[in-house]
Amino acid sequence: MSGGVKPLETSLVEEMISLAIRQLSFSYTPYSGFKVGAALLAEDGTLYTGCNIENAAYTPTNCAERTAFFKAVSEGVRSFRAICVVGGKDGVLTEYAAPCGVCRQVMMEFCDPDRFQIILATGTDHYDIFTLRELLPQGFGPGSLA
Repeated sequence: MSGGVKPLETSLVEEMISLAIRQLSFSYTPYSGFKVGAALLAEDGTLYTGCNIENAAYTPTNCAERTAFFKAVSEGVRSFRAICVVGGKDGVLTEYAAPCGVCRQVMMEFCDPDRFQIILATGTDHYDIFTLRELLPQGFGPGSLA
């Protein structure tokens, strides 16, 4: 993670991981069986959750990360500190489930890429934290249109 980012407290990271893992049970994945859960931390400390929701037509499918962001944004929240993402086939967490490109682009819309933290985990005892800039180094965001 980049040097200028204030690290999240370990207890908060563990809480976010646990919350994201709980969201796996809500995933609707009849086609891929790949369940994803997310926990999004707003600047005010509120946590928003999300799971992936598949669709037979595929393109209307929504990722867990976007579900969490859209829930928060639909309630007027526009400032975020971090998101935790977990996922795996049949909900078994064997490796990191990094956000797709579309989710990274949604993050660019609402987050400072140098400060926003992305927690990828397979459990509360195994995780890594990245900034959005690390996962989307040449991102296009609102500042690009200024």
